[in-house]
Amino acid sequence: MEKETIKSIKPTMDPKVQIRILKNAISLGDCVILEDANETFDPMMEPLLGKQIEKKGNSLMIKLGDDQIEYQMEFKLYITTKLSKPHYSPEVCVKVTMLNFMVTEEGLTDQMLNMVVTHEEPSKMKAYNDAIIKKAANNKKMS
Repeated sequence: MEKETIKSIKPTMDPKVQIRILKNAISLGDCVILEDANETFDPMMEPLLGKQIEKKGNSLMIKLGDDQIEYQMEFKLYITTKLSKPHYSPEVCVKVTMLNFMVTEEGLTDQMLNMVVTHEEPSKMKAYNDAIIKKAANNKKMS
């Protein structure tokens, strides 16, 4: 989506280079992707994660490191990780929107099959969904 303007940073990069890339992207309204993130973040990222934006006059400002930077609303921060089951702190979880793009072949096959059946035989899909709901209700009664 953002391939024209996205900048990439990694936790293994020199912190001075990271902050320079972030400052430029924030002030220009570009996108940044933090690749291979760990379960903890550098404290300098806290204002970005919490969107601690202040309005000063007609401009929006955010504190990054020791500097106040003009914040452009077009700025976006994406974070990716290679961890299979990352455990982020509750403080981080409430500040960000998390998406899990991990798809197994079996799960993808089920999704595709459901789409085909819904399109080809909507009555059978409705009966299938009704059976699942009925089974869940029966299991609840047995518990």
